[in-house]
Amino acid sequence: MVGQMYGSSGSHLARALALALVLALLVGPFLSGLAGAIPAPGGRWARDGPVTPASRSRSVLLDASAGQLLLVDGRHPDAVAWANLTNAIRETGWAFLELGTSDQYNDSLQAYAAGVVEAAVSEELIYMHWMNTVVNYCGPFEYEVGYCERLKSFLEANLEWMQEEMESNPDSAYWHQVRLTLLQLKGLEDSYEGRVSFPAGKFTIKPLGFLLLQLSGDLEDLELALNKTKIKPSLGSGSCSALIKLLPGQSDLLVAHNTWNNYQHMLRVIKKYWLQFREGPRGDYPLVPGSKLVFSSYPGTIFSCDDFYILGSGLVTLETTIGNKNPALWKYVQPRGCVLEWVRNIVANRLALDGATWADIFKRFNSGTGMVVVADKTSELYQKTYWASYNIPSFETVFNASGLQALVAQYGDWFSYDGSPRAQIFRRNQSLVQDMDSMVRLMRYNDFLHDPLSLCKACDPQPNGENAISARSDLNPANGSYPFQALHQRSHGGIDVKVTSMSLARILSLLAASGPTWDQVPPFQWSTSPFSGLLHMGQPDLWKFAPVKVSWD
Repeated sequence: MVGQMYGSSGSHLARALALALVLALLVGPFLSGLAGAIPAPGGRWARDGPVTPASRSRSVLLDASAGQLLLVDGRHPDAVAWANLTNAIRETGWAFLELGTSDQYNDSLQAYAAGVVEAAVSEELIYMHWMNTVVNYCGPFEYEVGYCERLKSFLEANLEWMQEEMESNPDSAYWHQVRLTLLQLKGLEDSYEGRVSFPAGKFTIKPLGFLLLQLSGDLEDLELALNKTKIKPSLGSGSCSALIKLLPGQSDLLVAHNTWNNYQHMLRVIKKYWLQFREGPRGDYPLVPGSKLVFSSYPGTIFSCDDFYILGSGLVTLETTIGNKNPALWKYVQPRGCVLEWVRNIVANRLALDGATWADIFKRFNSGTGMVVVADKTSELYQKTYWASYNIPSFETVFNASGLQALVAQYGDWFSYDGSPRAQIFRRNQSLVQDMDSMVRLMRYNDFLHDPLSLCKACDPQPNGENAISARSDLNPANGSYPFQALHQRSHGGIDVKVTSMSLARILSLLAASGPTWDQVPPFQWSTSPFSGLLHMGQPDLWKFAPVKVSWD
């Protein structure tokens, strides 16, 4: 029956989808332990997973007499929270989620209801994203038991410490925002599992539930700090490219970002939140400056993960990941005394009015390896007209502390800030950016077969799809010879681009393209790629989408 439903018995994808069905059926025994399975949504199923409606609106209402929250269809004017999801993934590569809360209700109720309603409109996408990306990370079948127990203990201890801080600092604006963030995640988790019950007092988050979807950046550190032995080697793997460009005559400022990730992460959602929270726990506090925000994201995550945000406060915030290659620093990663990156990210976005304040908030209770360096680079932007970021530290102190000197000594300039392929391509091509369209072209640039800056002289063949602004590592030959793992053939590359300008940011608007670049190279297609057997529920087969302008009513 499984073969008939999902394809021929010889199909790699059929076997992957059959496994997904088995996981859905076996969900019950695993939800209370090291959970890798989540309940499958009801409704219709197609060949590649549950069918997501083209659009869906739902609201959370408060029944004051019964003291209960009610989930209803449609958008209601007296809702605690409402959301609308438009699923255009097969037409544009994106789904679009708009979510709002009402300031007629207290912050805690708003936060929980926001999580409830997001899960209610996107449950099919959440299920498919979970199955594509984290289903076997810590169960239910093959997983590294010792590491998963250590991770579970770390996260439980961290959540407990944050609860202690929230209770000890009831008047703190910072801890108020941390609590609201965790309540929103709690609402998402409860709603997906079919129960909606606002936690009046202390509440718990499942350490290996939907928290896993929020931990994408933190897990890179935690796997090494907690001695995960079965880590897929990916030395040198990029995570993102970013560019801030001052146009000629200072006529405009453009901000762009593309995310690099495994292609199984390509169920994408652009989200707009309007969360009418107050800065602190008392009713006389003003609304947070970042109450409105637009960001690129994924099903089941309540922050960007990429990260790229346009904030109602006037800020645009973005990052490219800097990894640590110095094992001596892992001792600083401890569960108590730290707030994980995804939470600090959300809190800074809500509370900050300018860049300096954002950095001050974000570095509090740093969950990384103990080092934070902050600088205002405005004068350099005026001088050079651009600032590029590409996963290599620009500060010498951070560069040296993270162990990159040894990699430069072993592999050469590929790991250096000024000599890496992306550094050189940005330096050469940034002057070509004259408007939004040319910024999109640069951020999607990958002409590795013809560009001398994309050559890897120690590789055979020398042209390498990793060495570009938007990587296409899937195009590297499987039988090639490469000095380190990032240059191998992988199901990995740039999977989007987001660009905004001064005028667009004011109205929370942007240009966005989803999927691997296809400007100078063939478009990615699952069925003809070497990775057709990887689970990619809900995704289009052919990724060939033009940029779309994202605007809101």
